[in-house]
Order: sequence, then C-alpha cells, then structure tokens
Amino acid sequence: MIALLRGRVAWIEADAAVVDVNGVGYRVHCPTRVLERLGSGQQVELRTEMISREDGIFLYGFLDAAELAWFRVLRNVQGVGARLALSLLSTLSPDDLQTAVAARDHARLARAPGIGPRLARRIVSELEARIGTLPAAASAAAPAAVGAAAGPVADAVAALVHLGYGRSEAWSAVARARRRLAEAGEGEPSVDRLVREALKELAP
Repeated sequence: MIALLRGRVAWIEADAAVVDVNGVGYRVHCPTRVLERLGSGQQVELRTEMISREDGIFLYGFLDAAELAWFRVLRNVQGVGARLALSLLSTLSPDDLQTAVAARDHARLARAPGIGPRLARRIVSELEARIGTLPAAASAAAPAAVGAAAGPVADAVAALVHLGYGRSEAWSAVARARRRLAEAGEGEPSVDRLVREALKELAP
C-alpha cells in the first residue's frame, strides 16, 4: 500500500499529477482543487490512497489529512465511488463539505459534477448523524448538525433561507452567532435574536 509520495511534479494532466520519485513517475489522480496548487517542477508531498480494480491499480492524492479522510468517508456512501468523491472534493473543501452536511444543504452538494439531487440527499442522510466525527481542517471547529440543535437554530436558518441566503451560508452565520452569544454568557437565544445576530455576521 502506497500511503505517501514525496517527490517532484513532472507534469500535470487533466485529472492527475505525475510525480517523479527517484526517477519513477507515479500518476496520482487528484481533486481539481489540489491540481490547481501544483506546478511542474514543484516539490510535493501527497497523502495517497491506492485502489485496486479489475482495470488497474490507481493512486489518489491529497495535500492534507482532511481531504484524504473525506475521500474515504465519501467512498463509503452508497453510489459514491472514487470518481464522484474526487468530484465533490474538487468542488468543495473539507470544511465546505462538513458545513453542507450539517446544514442539510443538498443543493450545494449537487453542484459537483455527477452528483444529482437524489445522491446528494443520500450523502446527507448517511453522514449527518456522524457530523461531529467527520474530518475538517485543523483550524475548523466541528459543527453540530442543525437537526440536533435547539428549535430556534433550525428556525433561524429557515428564516434566513426564506430571505434568500443559501442554506450553508445561513447555517454558518447562525452557528457563529449562537457561539458568540454563548461566549458572552447569554442563555439560549430566541429565533428573532439569532436572526438579527446572524444578519450581522452576513453583513459585508
């Protein structure tokens, strides 16, 4: 099992990077978000997942542990293979994926090529109960699912969505507002208070 590659980027392909490790070139399939950060001649260290199929052995590479962990999590969802997991990670960062699942934002997941509304709902359905254990970047706090939060939180998110904000955007703003109010020592805020404070978070 090849778990790590450290070498020089020989060239970039449409969906992969060829990494020269001591004269041996490894083709590593990567999310677009990763490929955009690589360039020919660049020294790179990739965390990799090796998958053996009937048509060959394939390497998938990621720049950090959260990307690799999400790749593994997504592949365990029924109907999501390596190609679709890469599509999701090309469209959304690990933190964006975590927020979309927590907010039950099927539409945001469905923006990834190949991910239709039905599959997006399945991803949320299978992962939302595990949101506190799903991988995120080290700088991000793990959110709680909206459904697990108090009623005012879900109602405040719904109110912001009705005002035209995206579900993930609304959820993040409400979560930040609720956390800020809790740090200030306030009790459980009302829906109106959460909406007012979340609108401040959303202000440019």
